[in-house]
Amino acid sequence: MDKASCFHCGDDCKTSIIKFDNKSFCCNGCKTVYEIFSESDLTCYYDLQTSPGAIPKDIEGKYDFLSQENIIEKLTEFNDGKTQIATLYIPHIHCSSCIWILENLNKLNPEISSSQVNFGKKTVRVTYNTQTHSLKETVLLLSSIGYEPYISLDDFKTGKEHINRSLIYKLGIAGFAFGNVMFLSFPEYFEVGEFWLEQYKHLFRWLMFAFSLPVVFYAGQDYFTSAYKGLRSKLLNIDVPIALGIAVLFIRSTVEIIFDLGSGFFDSLTGLIFFLLLGKFFQQKTYSFLSFERDYKSYFPIAVTKIFEGEEKPIQVYDVQKGDRLLIRNEELIPVDGILINGKAKIDYSFVTGESETVKKQSGDKLFAGGKQTSGVIEMEAIKSVEQSYLTQLWSNDIFSKNKEDGFTTLTNAISKRFTIAVLSIAIIATIYWLFADATKAMNVFTAVLIIACPCAIALSAPFTFGNLLRIFGKLKFYVKNASVIEQLAAINTIIFDKTGTITSNKKSTATYEGLTLSNAEETLLKNTLRGSNHPLSRALYDILDEHNIITLNHFEEHLGKGIEASHNNNNIKIGSAPFVGSTDISTLNTAVHISTNNMYKGKFTFYNSYRKGLSKLFNNLKKHYDLVILSGDNEGELSNLKKLLPTKTKLIFNQKPDDKLEYIKYHQTEGAKILMIGDGLNDAGALAQSNVGIAISENVNVFSPACDAILDATKFNQLHKFIKASKSSIKIIKWSFVLSFIYNIIGLYFAVTGQLAPVIAAILMPLSSISIVVFTTIATNLLGKKLE
Repeated sequence: MDKASCFHCGDDCKTSIIKFDNKSFCCNGCKTVYEIFSESDLTCYYDLQTSPGAIPKDIEGKYDFLSQENIIEKLTEFNDGKTQIATLYIPHIHCSSCIWILENLNKLNPEISSSQVNFGKKTVRVTYNTQTHSLKETVLLLSSIGYEPYISLDDFKTGKEHINRSLIYKLGIAGFAFGNVMFLSFPEYFEVGEFWLEQYKHLFRWLMFAFSLPVVFYAGQDYFTSAYKGLRSKLLNIDVPIALGIAVLFIRSTVEIIFDLGSGFFDSLTGLIFFLLLGKFFQQKTYSFLSFERDYKSYFPIAVTKIFEGEEKPIQVYDVQKGDRLLIRNEELIPVDGILINGKAKIDYSFVTGESETVKKQSGDKLFAGGKQTSGVIEMEAIKSVEQSYLTQLWSNDIFSKNKEDGFTTLTNAISKRFTIAVLSIAIIATIYWLFADATKAMNVFTAVLIIACPCAIALSAPFTFGNLLRIFGKLKFYVKNASVIEQLAAINTIIFDKTGTITSNKKSTATYEGLTLSNAEETLLKNTLRGSNHPLSRALYDILDEHNIITLNHFEEHLGKGIEASHNNNNIKIGSAPFVGSTDISTLNTAVHISTNNMYKGKFTFYNSYRKGLSKLFNNLKKHYDLVILSGDNEGELSNLKKLLPTKTKLIFNQKPDDKLEYIKYHQTEGAKILMIGDGLNDAGALAQSNVGIAISENVNVFSPACDAILDATKFNQLHKFIKASKSSIKIIKWSFVLSFIYNIIGLYFAVTGQLAPVIAAILMPLSSISIVVFTTIATNLLGKKLE
């Protein structure tokens, strides 16, 4: 019988071939998975890569412990009784087919609403309905299709603590073998006399062969696996020439010692794999360091209000500790898991789950990080400290991504594909030439060409440059969502600013009241209504007014771009624009907040704007390269002041509702504008989302919004032009690293093709080229960072 490979997993079926649907399977498990995929119309899984699956294991009773509430509580990151979210570590994730099937789990079970794969960390984040589905059923489903999760019960972590040490083991074996092979090669290097040649030559050569076996078939196996999978998918990846080079060296060396033609190249072979693995190890360490710095050490400019001994004090989000009493205003994000103490909570968990339905909570109920309060002010007690990496993960959630093209990733992939074809062609042509010119050099040339020419350095340029710049920006209080935002920021040609809370500062604002005197009850109601709002003018007025008793409002509602209304007992209040409160007073030229109680107009607070320090200088720096626009929801009262303050070509547009701002941006984008929008993150959420890059200004307020691409601390507002300039410079650094990589490859290929480069030297130079690019991009971006300080 002919050998048949399993259609699902690719293993040899040996003697037991199970036929189904004109396809061969090695076991009933693989056949069952195929049936599941067929019934759910998911057979595209096999189109992305041939035989991508794993054989499902027998797991009956293995996951019964996942029915225990205390374990579910530890393993889930979100659990409100209706929806649960769990991140599971799945070691078998290895290709595009894996990503595709794991992100289509909802087709296998409709109770799973979404699933997101993090390919680098080999995790899948699954959201499901707890009333009809459970964590245990999710794990069983994954196991049944060959993706059994790794769950560690030692620390109730879903595999996050599971460290893959296989690279370290391979590096150790390759290093040990390389040292011994070099030692065994010394007699031949120094041409020791006849006695040795007769007595020990063959023994030493076969010992070198024995040492090379674990190096080639264990330490170097990843290169062969990756090359095989690439070729099977009709892709020429970077590992194809490396695997070919290793195979040629091993086969040639083995043939030489079998037929006593020479000692072979076992020293070059083991050295080659050792240095390749050493380079890979260095890259992994450097990248994980940058990721750590990004997640845990960057400044995350979000403030939250802490209540301590009756005083309300803004603190940075990473200073929140277990047991802290926090004040969460309307439209503010809950930064950490906690217990609701008082107030009417109406939480929107769309930031976490992607579903916008609000959930009512009572005093004593648990609140989860990532929820947004949508109905006035609440007080809560934190039950753990803030996990910045969790907030970052939520922010980077694909639900909020803008599907922007990542230009350098595309460019790198295109270069890598053509590079491999070019390298193989050069290697074959050079080898044919040397077969005629000097046959002893032919194999050396072939191997050296395949090893020395490597697009790794090109592939590393963008991730390391952007990764380091994200870290530097974070330390300087400019927190950027991801690397593609820096790329987008470098391409902008138009900058749009909101006025209130963006170019004006709330801290220094003053206001005067004109109108009927407010009673003590009305003043208390006014103060407590403002306490629940995060609008810049609400915050400014709240700070100006005298202290009053804290009361719980019966009703609170904020109307975007218009104002707030609230009630307590039999009293109603409206705060906002003149039309919103029912006033016909439009005479005010300055920014004003109007008030009416119980449908009776009372008066207005007129604000005298205080502009941010360095505003005029910032605009003068920006005007040379960008079109500048002020889009404000206020009236034209500040027009003359702004004309004096800002460059003459700045467009000043007033009376813009949130929808008007959005439409303005849309129209200009169709005209070719690449727009940076800078706003307060609350009223400007739509405009921030529509723009190419949206930056929210943070001034002791919790304005964290999935709509924005970056958050800038208000104290760094006057440094904005430097951050944009640094983004442009980072593109130049990447282009220069591309140039350096090409120069290195051309020089390396010259020496390899002319037969002047031994394969082992090529193996040393190859990771060194990658290391040199990492060093270049890191030093260059650090110098950029010093200019920003």
